[in-house]
Amino acid sequence: MQKLNTNISPEARARRAWQGRVSGCMLGKPLEVLSFQQGRQGVESYLRKADAWPLRDYVPALPGSIVERTGKASCREHLVRAEPDDDINYTVLALLLMEEHGMNLQTSDVARAWLRLLPAGSTWTAERAAYQVLLCNMDSEFVNGAKAGFDLALCSENDFNEWIGAQIRTDLYGWVCPGRPELAAGLAKQDAMLSHRGEGVHGAVFIAALGAAIPVMQTLESAMDCALEHIPGESAAASAVRFGQKLHNAPFAEAMDQLQERYGHLSPVHTLNNLALLTWALCSAADDFSTAIGNVVCGGWDTDCNGATVGGLLGLAGVCMPDHWTAPWAGRIGVGLAGVGELRLDDVVARTIAVTVKLKHEKLQ
Repeated sequence: MQKLNTNISPEARARRAWQGRVSGCMLGKPLEVLSFQQGRQGVESYLRKADAWPLRDYVPALPGSIVERTGKASCREHLVRAEPDDDINYTVLALLLMEEHGMNLQTSDVARAWLRLLPAGSTWTAERAAYQVLLCNMDSEFVNGAKAGFDLALCSENDFNEWIGAQIRTDLYGWVCPGRPELAAGLAKQDAMLSHRGEGVHGAVFIAALGAAIPVMQTLESAMDCALEHIPGESAAASAVRFGQKLHNAPFAEAMDQLQERYGHLSPVHTLNNLALLTWALCSAADDFSTAIGNVVCGGWDTDCNGATVGGLLGLAGVCMPDHWTAPWAGRIGVGLAGVGELRLDDVVARTIAVTVKLKHEKLQ
């Protein structure tokens, strides 16, 4: 049973959550395309050639490789800042939404924020499909506060609505609601429903509720049990979490084989396979940050998404984070939202704390 650090200040939790999410994202980013094209075996083959197996530091760039072509700036020899990535874009966007709307956030607010701030070209699968529906059907003044002019639920009527997109958007709702998993779950649901349904929403709600539960629970197991209370017990997402938990004692290769056997038929960017994988990584690595994010990235499927989620949750839990994860990007967070460009770690931490304090005193309208 993994004990959680209860003697950590809110400021330290917020800082470590951002550090963990950014570091985990940058770890998985160079391997994302390789994972999609060649699977877990391709990832392992590459890392062995690079003398980086098991993965416990940023990914080396082998000259002429697909990793160098698609993720060079996030590789060990070249990393000087956190490069823009959709996983971090959505975390920053959630912070902006919380600053503006607080606990009264509605799905329509998320839609307007996308239209104002999120470049359509940086969206994928369910998000891009939802974006297209918005553009084709919305009232011309919706972005300025008018009613949508159509049922926003149509945006989530797409072939990708149970894929991982919503699950990567909701971490921050848990960060700013410590000890209030019900509120975090509600905020996550408002965000997720714009593009997702069913298991896609359940995965997003679970991650947010888990983030809210971690600061007030004694063990990771109890925090996960608390988070599971906020999604249907019979859902496939709940089953994926429980499956990942059951594998906690399994060695890496055995766990990966069992995950592949159960979820190998799904898209590498589906909610369920990635949720089970990241649950296993959280439960199996005890309090070893490097092992947890290294193993979840080596598990393949959506490498940067899973690295970011596991890293953020472990940071929130106060797990010790070696300096080699944070030193290379030097507090610089590249952001692909309109008008943002780059943020400093100190800035987003301070703003996250400010939102947390605001929510303590806010009332639902």
